Amino acid sequence: MAAGGFCKLPNGTVVVALNLPSPAADGPAGVRVLVHAQNRARALTRLRNLGLRAVYLRGNAAPPTPDEVTAVLHHPDGLIWRTAPDGGVPAGRAPVVELWRPIRALLGRPATPA
Repeated sequence: MAAGGFCKLPNGTVVVALNLPSPAADGPAGVRVLVHAQNRARALTRLRNLGLRAVYLRGNAAPPTPDEVTAVLHHPDGLIWRTAPDGGVPAGRAPVVELWRPIRALLGRPATPA
């Protein structure tokens, strides 16, 4: 079961955040995926339609942070990812902040022409 959560926005839409194992064989160990959709069911359906079949959201243990919500709302696809934070930052060092990427970069699909 993947850790994750959601938050409902004032306009009625939701942002769902999930920590998943990487679907790419040569990819990172784990990823944090953010999805913006009309409701939780549609957010999970968007992921399942991309080939992530065994994606479920149980509970709200790891909801998206305000920065994550802002990131997914400003992306045109409303579906982004980055490697999952591991929390293992050595003392005295700042955590490395990774940029959010479109989902097609994770799944290895070519960009569709506009």
